[in-house]
Amino acid sequence: MEFELWMLLVFPLFFGMGWMAARIDIKQMLFESSALPRSYFQGLNFLLNEQQDKAIEAFIEVVKVDPQTIELHFALGSLFRRRGEVDRAIRMHLNLIERADLEEDKKQQALFELAQDYLNAGILNRAEELFLKLQATSYANAALNFLLELYQKEKDWFKAIDVTQRLTVLCGQPQGKEAAFFYCELAAAELTQQRIEAARIHLEQALEANPQSVRATIMLGDIENAAQHFLGAIEIWQRIEQQNPQYLPLVAERLLRAYRQARRVDAGIDMLQGYLIKYPSLDLMNVLFDAVLQRDGAEAGYRLVRDELQRNPTLLGLDKLLEARLLGVSIEHRADVEMVKNLVHQRTRTLAMYRCANCGFKARQFYWHCPACHGWETYSPRRSEENGLII
Repeated sequence: MEFELWMLLVFPLFFGMGWMAARIDIKQMLFESSALPRSYFQGLNFLLNEQQDKAIEAFIEVVKVDPQTIELHFALGSLFRRRGEVDRAIRMHLNLIERADLEEDKKQQALFELAQDYLNAGILNRAEELFLKLQATSYANAALNFLLELYQKEKDWFKAIDVTQRLTVLCGQPQGKEAAFFYCELAAAELTQQRIEAARIHLEQALEANPQSVRATIMLGDIENAAQHFLGAIEIWQRIEQQNPQYLPLVAERLLRAYRQARRVDAGIDMLQGYLIKYPSLDLMNVLFDAVLQRDGAEAGYRLVRDELQRNPTLLGLDKLLEARLLGVSIEHRADVEMVKNLVHQRTRTLAMYRCANCGFKARQFYWHCPACHGWETYSPRRSEENGLII
């Protein structure tokens, strides 16, 4: 293609137009910036330096000067709520809702923020009312999740189950795990009133919602065991191996007790030994150790723990081994073994804890529902040391 002379004129023209456009944008930006009060920039600076108290004071000054700053109202309301000043957040969002010139999408946002204020303040009936109003808006998903939190606080398990079903339809993601726990809570409430059949129905609903619900299986086995259907209870608890074998230690004692009640203790010990080989567990070993000790004596118990420690060396296992050795050690050597055991035991106290995978909360007992973060099934049924956690 031949070079044309007119191109020499076009290039400077395009450059000049770009330069003028940039000048206009810069002037506009400077004009808008100069229109903002100085307190606005001070507030931003305080926020960047994580000085929330000073940021709030600066932003309040901006709102006094320019009441039309809607986004700043939202930012202030959110800051108030995070600081625990829920009353001020409520007033801020109510003022926004009462504005006649507020656009519909901003009104929905204000309702959503206000509902969260009420939830944080513990005014649950008003929070529920607003979250329900938001079902037909773009906030439907978030509102349903907050409703789920609210109903769990109120222990209204039927409404919580209904929300999980609506979330499944809205998001296309199954909520069966949570629903199963809510059915288990309903079953637990029925059991306290001795309504056994009603409890059984809820547990079957839990397994329908989530076939892998170990908690529902454990509770069904407990019902059979309480009715002295020991072999039936054993059969139910054995299903846990297919659901999640890590949870078998939680029913090891139950299984052994049921076998003993059915006068088949040897079969129970054999089954637990098979589980221990396939699914090594400190809690499983402890239950089996007590059973072997009672049936076969101290030396057999010691060999069991020693062999398991060789396969899976842990400090908790060593602590158990020293306990087993104390049962058969001579009097002149007992003091030395006790001294070593006490030292090891002091070190293993924290290793024997259960730990929430969500928030890290530690507990000596197993929880299905974390007392700290309220997550469901966030605890591993294995002790901290078995999970490789040194805490």
